[in-house]
Amino acid sequence: MVASRGIVYLVGAGPGDPGLLTVKGARVLASADVVVYDRLLDPSLLALSKATSRHIFVGKERGRQALSQSEINELLVAEGSAGNEVVRLKGGDPFVFGRGGEEAIALAGAGVPFEVVPGVTSAVAAAAYAGIPVTHRGIATSFTVVTGSEDPTKTETNTPWAALAKTGGTLVVLMGWAALPGILSTLRDNGMSAETPVALVQWGTWQRQRTVTGTLANIVERGKQAGMAAPVIAVIGEVASLRDNVGWFDRRPLWGKRVLVTRSRTQTSRFVETLSQLGADPIELPSIEIGPLEDYAELDQLLKETAGVTGRWIIFASTNAVEHVWDRLKALNYDARYFAGSTIAAIGPATSDALVARGIQPDFVPHRSVSEDVVTELSGRDWNDRLVLLPGSAIGRDALASGLAELGANVRRVAAYRNVRPAGIEQKAADVLRNGVDVVTFTSSSTVRNLVEIIGENRPLLDNCLVACIGPITAATAVELGLNVNVVADEATVEGLADALVKFYAA
Repeated sequence: MVASRGIVYLVGAGPGDPGLLTVKGARVLASADVVVYDRLLDPSLLALSKATSRHIFVGKERGRQALSQSEINELLVAEGSAGNEVVRLKGGDPFVFGRGGEEAIALAGAGVPFEVVPGVTSAVAAAAYAGIPVTHRGIATSFTVVTGSEDPTKTETNTPWAALAKTGGTLVVLMGWAALPGILSTLRDNGMSAETPVALVQWGTWQRQRTVTGTLANIVERGKQAGMAAPVIAVIGEVASLRDNVGWFDRRPLWGKRVLVTRSRTQTSRFVETLSQLGADPIELPSIEIGPLEDYAELDQLLKETAGVTGRWIIFASTNAVEHVWDRLKALNYDARYFAGSTIAAIGPATSDALVARGIQPDFVPHRSVSEDVVTELSGRDWNDRLVLLPGSAIGRDALASGLAELGANVRRVAAYRNVRPAGIEQKAADVLRNGVDVVTFTSSSTVRNLVEIIGENRPLLDNCLVACIGPITAATAVELGLNVNVVADEATVEGLADALVKFYAA
């Protein structure tokens, strides 16, 4: 039997922002058996790989490395020869000072199939995120990228510093913070004006990006005063002066704000993406996780008992309710026809979207998602002995059920899922809060209660944080538990909560 042949993909992950990974890079990462990855990568990229993939860290930094380059080469050859699909995930572009060429030569010499998936290099992206185009008509018609890890003052150098000082184009120096004083001195000695604009970009394209500007004469001192440290790129040339007009990344409304997101792990992605687009640095700390019920007998029995009943209402209060009810309907061999003759309500636009994605157009979506307001909006209808199915969390609020019951409805509230505390969350929560956050967000009363219980005696750590709640009910719970609430969203959605934060900081 012939052993299956593996393949190694040399993938450029981009400079930091996970959104800069190419479509092909994401595709091969999703199918990889083994991921061999570097230090300067957003950890969220590893989540794109399949659950069974092995992750091997081979990162390097000045003075320390997990594996030598020759050991990395041997590892790639061994994994590829074993028949695995391997992704060598490298920061930036694998062939721009990434030593991808050395890895490709090793693979070719061993007869291991490989492909190169180019990535976005920090030489261009970090400058762009700082508001600096590396070329601009009338200012710079060329740009040169060099490594700064080579000492320009040594007797022999492979970098033509004397020629670069006279090109008139843009010079981008990667990995050059430690050697920058010598590099700039060499450029000045070879004729580059001391007044040439220079920009230093630290952690380019990451949410913690920082930019310092100056001239060839003063940029090192300014960088030191600002506390700059590797990784830093230097953009040298007249284009650096365009940052004042073109800067955008670090001028977004929530720029630099560390925002704690306490939603369940399965619900954070949309909120985190919204916050990131607004410039915040979201920190995910799910205080609850959505889990299956230990026993579905009650839910299954209710679904079977009410099958075919016309005139009933089915109210979904969350996307979790939609997902778990759908799973049970499939298990009971029902499909969308189960809802024939029913009036379907969705609390909130996200819940509505979840139903529409499954082919069900809700008949009723309230203007506000607060249970008491929903009851008020429905109070004008005839509820006398009307059957209402209300699937939700095992520990959810009873306000909607009791309000409809007072209007005369026959409400059958049933658990469809349960909220559980993530394992090991106590220490992680304490560490996150000690490291400092600007905003703590709560999207339900349960997230408030859970976080307060989780942090326990570290409760005073919340006193220095802005507290933002998705709606008045959540805010009331926070106040009841002794928190000082600063922001309450007008619309009880994650988008509404993000908008409320923007308004607060704008004011």
